[in-house]
Amino acid sequence: MLEVEGLTRTFGDLTAVDGVSFEVPPGAMVGFVGGNGAGKTTTMRMIMGILTPTAGQSRWQGEELTRAMRSRFGYMPEERGLYPKQPVLDQLVYLGRLHGMTPAAAKARVRDLLERFGLGERLSDKVETLSLGNQQRAQIIAAVLGDPVALILDEPFSGLDPAAVDQMSALLREYTSDDVPVLFSSHQLDLVDRLCDSIVVLARGKVVASGTSTQLREGGP
Repeated sequence: MLEVEGLTRTFGDLTAVDGVSFEVPPGAMVGFVGGNGAGKTTTMRMIMGILTPTAGQSRWQGEELTRAMRSRFGYMPEERGLYPKQPVLDQLVYLGRLHGMTPAAAKARVRDLLERFGLGERLSDKVETLSLGNQQRAQIIAAVLGDPVALILDEPFSGLDPAAVDQMSALLREYTSDDVPVLFSSHQLDLVDRLCDSIVVLARGKVVASGTSTQLREGGP
């Protein structure tokens, strides 16, 4: 169980996130939606420890998140974080080793995922030579290496074609079937509606609605 309670972040006089609270239960896929500037990315960065909250906390299994706990989370930032001039395979294997995988295990897992996402023939290509959609595929693979206990994904479906969206959806369902909680943000509301067990709606840094898609529709005007 991932719990967020009262997360707040100010930048000078600006309150970017204001008392945000929600839960991501084991095996649940939770959609995080809201317009640009609503506070989704800032909230995810606080969960991952990239930004320090002004107030509030994030908890894992009832305990305040620590660096060691976060190291077992799979995180995908909104801005692609891969090194553009490194070959795809070498870079992903390196990231797998940082998660504690052996070189052989990391290479096998990376090869499997690259094949699955249609990049099996691009192993030696530098990241910067890939299309934006294929760079997104590689970033997704980086996020799920190392047997993550939770997934925090900022716009994971951005730039993906329909086939890749289906592949990504199937991959996430594999993790939720193993009780891994998944939180992802997206502007594709039809996709959130189709995939998510519940939805958290942010506006101007505050949670303005939450629940299943059915509950949100029934509670609307």
